[in-house]
Amino acid sequence: MGPIVNQIWPRVFQRLHRTSVLPRRSHSSCAEHVTSPASTNSRHTKPTLLVSRLYQPSSLRDVGQDTRLQGELTCKSQRLMQLAGLIHPSNPGCYYYLPATVRSMEKLIRVIDQEMQEIGGQKLDMPSLCSAELWKTSDRWDLMGKELFRLKDRHGSDYCLSPTHEEAVTTLVAHQTTLSYKQLPLLLYQITRKFRDEPKPKFGLLRGREFYMKDMYSFDVSEEAAYETYESVCQAYTRLFARLGLHCVQVQADTGNIGGKLSHEFQLPADIGEDRLLLCGNCSFSANEETMSADRTDCPQCKTGTLVQSKGIEVGHTFYLGTKYSHVFKATFSNAQNKSSVAEMGCYGLGVTRILAAAIEVMSTEEGIRWPGLLAPYQVCVLPPKKGSKEDKAVVLAEELVQTVGNALPALRGEVVFDDRTQMTIGKRLKDANRLGYPYVIVVGQGAVEETPRFEVICQQTGETMFLSKDGLFDLLGRVETV
Repeated sequence: MGPIVNQIWPRVFQRLHRTSVLPRRSHSSCAEHVTSPASTNSRHTKPTLLVSRLYQPSSLRDVGQDTRLQGELTCKSQRLMQLAGLIHPSNPGCYYYLPATVRSMEKLIRVIDQEMQEIGGQKLDMPSLCSAELWKTSDRWDLMGKELFRLKDRHGSDYCLSPTHEEAVTTLVAHQTTLSYKQLPLLLYQITRKFRDEPKPKFGLLRGREFYMKDMYSFDVSEEAAYETYESVCQAYTRLFARLGLHCVQVQADTGNIGGKLSHEFQLPADIGEDRLLLCGNCSFSANEETMSADRTDCPQCKTGTLVQSKGIEVGHTFYLGTKYSHVFKATFSNAQNKSSVAEMGCYGLGVTRILAAAIEVMSTEEGIRWPGLLAPYQVCVLPPKKGSKEDKAVVLAEELVQTVGNALPALRGEVVFDDRTQMTIGKRLKDANRLGYPYVIVVGQGAVEETPRFEVICQQTGETMFLSKDGLFDLLGRVETV
């Protein structure tokens, strides 16, 4: 071994010496080239976000014959997301989230962060792995039954993968023994993976075993203050869904195994919804059927309206907990009289992946995904003509358009993709664009090279097709809202 190493290392050092010198000479020549006058062609920058490079492989779109992974494609959102290569089944109830889906989720998380921090929320991150002792202290270890993922470590200690974090966050706050009433209300939230051992996962991301959720926990000085916080969070939820263009209904709900004194669900009406709702057509009353007698038809609020049954997808849930957890875990604060008081609590959930799938479910066509405008992975897709066609000279114009949009409209930087698959016809690429749901598709064809350039613009949210000048196009794109 020794002689061989002695023969190899001199050659390695010699190569290292050559590579350390050559880049410096190359860098110098590049600098000289940049400072010299450049032609129009040398200044032309090709787009970097290319459809051919996006990781949405067609090989993942066909989930094959493994029905154990595929499950029943019984809802529109699951079928469309798998067909578009946005998600891919891993285990029953678990999915790979591919890059476009992650982009959309990150945008949704930014919207959630904005709304939660607007009302004073502070973001943190808690362990998913929680000790069984915490859950036994709150009596939920047995109450949760088989839905709780349980495991033992090598020492035989029991743990669970938390579906919610009431026990953990209350313990955290209880450890702050110097908490003052002046620091309340305290609103702590996280956006993390959650786990629930669903007996029969279905509907793709709508009901899985592993999912993303925003869970917020509030601590207040009094019951009155806690109700004010509760109302402020509900209003924030209403604003959030309005920003997404989702018409959610806030309904009275059961407190379930989380417990507490008051609960509301935020339901997105949908035919595949698993919740049964009762809505009054005469006033604002609405409730989950499980909170009322199933055969009741008269409205308990206005007394004159008739209750109509509907179906919904639960995308948010709020609870006023009172002292259910803070008393058990001794989460206290010093009040104005410098005496120890038990904090009043609330907890508030938003299903992040469920909101994404539910929005696709209610907004999409049977053939193509339609996103809430803020959440589309990419806002614009530019289609150049097919290679070898009579409009072939418009390709450069299409590439320049992508660059110009990014420079002129900073909000759209990183939001414009270029469909460089010019071996395919415009028709086939339009079909893909429809399936993926880009809000705006710009076809750069023969009209773009005419004396007065015109661009074909398809607004996929409305189905409208427009032929716009460059100024008209930029005026339209300048109104696109991003997050």
